[in-house]
Amino acid sequence: METKTIRQSITLNASSFEAYELLMDSKKHSAITGGNVNMNKKPKGKFTIFDGYIHGYNIELIKGEKIIQAWHFMEEGWPEDHFSICNFQFKAIGNNTKLTLLQTDVPEHKVEELKEGWKQYYWKPMKKYLKTHNP
Repeated sequence: METKTIRQSITLNASSFEAYELLMDSKKHSAITGGNVNMNKKPKGKFTIFDGYIHGYNIELIKGEKIIQAWHFMEEGWPEDHFSICNFQFKAIGNNTKLTLLQTDVPEHKVEELKEGWKQYYWKPMKKYLKTHNP
């Protein structure tokens, strides 16, 4: 199977710790995505997102700096035993945070769909959440 890499960056009106918690806190993550999230905050801990549509496990966690996780998507054409690696980096820029995603090992035929999915289901809702919770 051919795989590709997705790279995206956004700037969030939040501290790097707050931005980190948007992904690692189950309640905040659920508020952003609109689906049930069960996030374990420990290395090797397992998680589910979007009512189980995504599941995976933590590889490396450094609060406010880095999240590296293995993600599996319940997608047609996504092999059952295949995980892509999502590397989220958080960099403070004044009162804001630059969040950079590097997602590797994405099945080639799913790249464009996932690029749009990150924008629609994560980046836009994160900014909206921060406007209402961090005015």
